[in-house]
Amino acid sequence: MMRGSKPGLIKKIEPVSVHGQRSLDVHFVDPDDSEGPVSRARIGPESVPDDLALGDVVEIHYMLGVVTNIARRP
Repeated sequence: MMRGSKPGLIKKIEPVSVHGQRSLDVHFVDPDDSEGPVSRARIGPESVPDDLALGDVVEIHYMLGVVTNIARRP
C-alpha cells in the first residue's frame, strides 16, 4: 500500500528497547479474519494510543507499505 489505512485487530503488544530507544512491536490481524496471518509493526509509543490493549480494533495508517500510526477507529 503506497499510502492509506485499513482496520486491524490487536493481538499482541511487546515493548522493545534498542540502544535505549523505546518502541513497541504491535502484532495485528485483519478483524474480518482473526485467524489469518499476523502482521507486525515496530512503532514509537508516540504513534499509538496510550491505552492500546489486546483485542482493540484500530485503524492502521501506512506510507510506502510501512506502518506510520495506529489510531482509534471513529
